[in-house]
Amino acid sequence: MNTLVVRPTRVRTAGVRQQILLTAQQRLMMLMLLFMAAFFLVSVRLVYFALFDTSAGHRNGSATFVPARADIVDRNGVPLARTIDGYSIRVVPSKLLNSRPYLADELHRIFPDMPREELLAKLNGPRPTYIRRRALPDQVAAVNAIGDVGFDFPREKERLYPQLSLAAHVLGFTNADGQGVTGVEGAFEERLTDKATRGDPLALSIDVRVQGVLESELSNAVANLEAIGGAGLILDVHTGEVLAMTSLPTYNPNKLAPDNGGARRNAVTYNLYELGSTFKPLSIGAAIDNGVVTSMAKRYDATRPLAIAGFRIRDSHSMGRWLNVPETLIHSSNVVTAQIADQLGREKMEELFRNLEFDKRPGIDIKERAFPLWPRDWGRLTTMTTSYGHGIAVTPLHLASAYAALVNGGIWRPATILRLGDKAPPQGRRVFKASTSARMRQLLRLIVSDGTGRQADAPGFRVGGKTGSAEKPGAGGYRRHSLVSTFAAAFPMDNPRYVVLAMIDEPKGNAFSSGQRTAGWTAAPVVRKVVMRAGPMLGVFPDESRDVDVSELTPLLWKGGKAD
Repeated sequence: MNTLVVRPTRVRTAGVRQQILLTAQQRLMMLMLLFMAAFFLVSVRLVYFALFDTSAGHRNGSATFVPARADIVDRNGVPLARTIDGYSIRVVPSKLLNSRPYLADELHRIFPDMPREELLAKLNGPRPTYIRRRALPDQVAAVNAIGDVGFDFPREKERLYPQLSLAAHVLGFTNADGQGVTGVEGAFEERLTDKATRGDPLALSIDVRVQGVLESELSNAVANLEAIGGAGLILDVHTGEVLAMTSLPTYNPNKLAPDNGGARRNAVTYNLYELGSTFKPLSIGAAIDNGVVTSMAKRYDATRPLAIAGFRIRDSHSMGRWLNVPETLIHSSNVVTAQIADQLGREKMEELFRNLEFDKRPGIDIKERAFPLWPRDWGRLTTMTTSYGHGIAVTPLHLASAYAALVNGGIWRPATILRLGDKAPPQGRRVFKASTSARMRQLLRLIVSDGTGRQADAPGFRVGGKTGSAEKPGAGGYRRHSLVSTFAAAFPMDNPRYVVLAMIDEPKGNAFSSGQRTAGWTAAPVVRKVVMRAGPMLGVFPDESRDVDVSELTPLLWKGGKAD
């Protein structure tokens, strides 16, 4: 029988246990002291940077938040363009596991806008290629769900335009490498990408609320009139700031299609037009300035066409009588305007157009600016025809800047797409006398209250302006059934603040316009609607108790006639 002997556990004495506990406490204190010392050093370092190295701290701290490309915002800070991190979808053909035809079918289901043959060509290509840049999250998820390792999804900087097509021609767009191509993106490439400035948004003069009004009213008119396009502009007459600018047809800079190149042209700054009778107030203003027209009551023969150099200048709706200056503008007489221009002479007429920079690209800070079509042979006939807008072609922006000078006291300034803020506007230069500008405000108001511009009369807003319905030139001469219909206006005429221009390219005479194609029936109503909606946004409210004093001119209007 064996006996198991168990050795009892050694019992530590109280002194040993106390020594172990003391050692543990000392180690814990050491760790606490080390932690406190580290915390103290970090705190001292932070205080030092805060008090003595603020510049470096600001620079290093803000660098984390500086975008790769500056945001673009409207005058009120609403974002118009912003750079974000986005996904792209790329295929690496050498890594594909599934059959190419199967993958092409799956991709075509995800991207129905891309032909299957194009997708198959990408899958069979010799090198990696993009299926879609700026891919939507659901598209990325769908391609990922195919489960083929030959697809990858690189993260890339993406330029996003949150307002979609709003102000597309103003903003422009960037290319696949993120470089600005057109519009503000192209014109301010350095400002938008410079490390020293890209942290601050670039503020434009555009007001997105006003831009939305102009775009909606003009696009409705273009659609209803079955026109091929249009252009619109709202301009501050005292600063040259552009509050709204639109060109139709338009495009979405988030998704550029290869076949919409024509839609990317900015009709306001890059397309040239003979703008017709909208030139007449400019010519009459020059005649008043130079002492050719000294009396509003003087009458001119408009009973028959004017024969000159083998041509006959006619009125589209002849009044068959003698007309004074107010009646000439109210009834839009080519015959009388040509006679006044003939008296003014080539030198003064040419001087007017050069002072308004009709011989240069329009003054604005984007690159898409067309050079006007200046008359080659400026003889007596040219002097007469250009006075009513034929034989010279400019952009709508040229005309808007000229009207700003006509009504603001006579000072011409270039337009700008940037918000001036506290900056003083350009000094500009005098083109019309202040007294002439005051007279033209009266005459422009009469055109709307009593003449061809009646349908632009927004109650209480004191709109003044001029219609222009010009036949488009073509092979063998002018095309009678292809009109550019324009209404150039300003408001409120007792103290002008804004020019509003609406142009419709080749409107059809249909039920919407009572069968008419001229500006009084097509473009003028657009201006009325825009002023009534956008006026309060711009700080101009209707006031029926105020208006331009035209009491000295109204007795000169023949009451037996009828304005067209």
